Amino acid sequence: MEQNEQPVFGIEKLYIKDLSVEVPNAPEIFLEREAPQVEIHLASNGRPVGEGVFEVVLTVTVTAKLGDKSVFLVEVGQAGIFRIQNVPQEQIEPLIAVACPNILFPYARETVSDAVTRAGFQPIVLQPVNFEAMYMQRLQEQEQAPAEATIQ
Repeated sequence: MEQNEQPVFGIEKLYIKDLSVEVPNAPEIFLEREAPQVEIHLASNGRPVGEGVFEVVLTVTVTAKLGDKSVFLVEVGQAGIFRIQNVPQEQIEPLIAVACPNILFPYARETVSDAVTRAGFQPIVLQPVNFEAMYMQRLQEQEQAPAEATIQ
């Protein structure tokens, strides 16, 4: 690598890798008048797919329940192919764990809202997420439990 090469961080492609909508208790669940309890889970991972090219998938799972009865479950795997070149090795992981999910999140949020609406429910609007804080917390947990991290 020549010293004068400029760092490259770009979006090659954005796409939905996985989309799942389940309404296991339809149609009876539509007769319920209570607001369901909604739980949201986020996960992201990245992997190299070529020289300087990475796929990052942000998975958003939204589960709504009334007591122990499922109202709906929506899972979106919003993915992107990113070009990351001429970047120091120690900066690649933060780009994949923070910058890429920040780019993917608005698309995932729109897909979740659309899927929930199409399933017959009020749209769910996901609040903004601080992926940098999530990444820093994960790093802290890895430092505190290095033995556990290698066992997993």
